[in-house]
Amino acid sequence: MTFLPDAGYVPTAEDRASLEAWFAEYDAHSARRDVARMADMAVFPLNLVSDDTAGDGRSAQWDREQFVATMTQVMGDGSEDITFESTRTPVFLSPAMAVVFSDSVMTAQGRTQRLRYADILIRRDGTWAFQTMIQGGWGDNL
Repeated sequence: MTFLPDAGYVPTAEDRASLEAWFAEYDAHSARRDVARMADMAVFPLNLVSDDTAGDGRSAQWDREQFVATMTQVMGDGSEDITFESTRTPVFLSPAMAVVFSDSVMTAQGRTQRLRYADILIRRDGTWAFQTMIQGGWGDNL
C-alpha cells in the first residue's frame, strides 16, 4: 500500500504573507484594469469552473489571449471607477498549493454586487500564480 503525504500542512508566516502580497498586487492591477499584468500572474492554460444560466455546471480552459479578451470586455475600458473589498480565506494544501475562498463586494457605477469565488494558486520558483478560477455565472462565456 502506498500512502500519500500528510495532508495536514500548516502554512508558515511566510506562506501567508507571500500569498497576501500576491493578492495585493493582483488587486492593484485589477483596479487599474491592467489585464495584461493580471494575465502575467496566471498559468495558462487557465482552468475555469462555473455554471451557466440554464443551471448546468461548466468548465473550460482559456489561453492567455482568451483571458485578456474576456477580462477586458468584462472589466470595461477604465472610464468608471471599480472598487473591490475582499475577505479571503486561504487553505494551504502544501507549501506550493493553495485554494483561496473570497467574499468580495464590487462597486461600479454606484452599484454594489456581492461576489463569492475561489481560486487555486500554485507557487513555482517562489512565485504564486493562479491556475484555476471557480465562480458562478461565467458559464455562458465558456
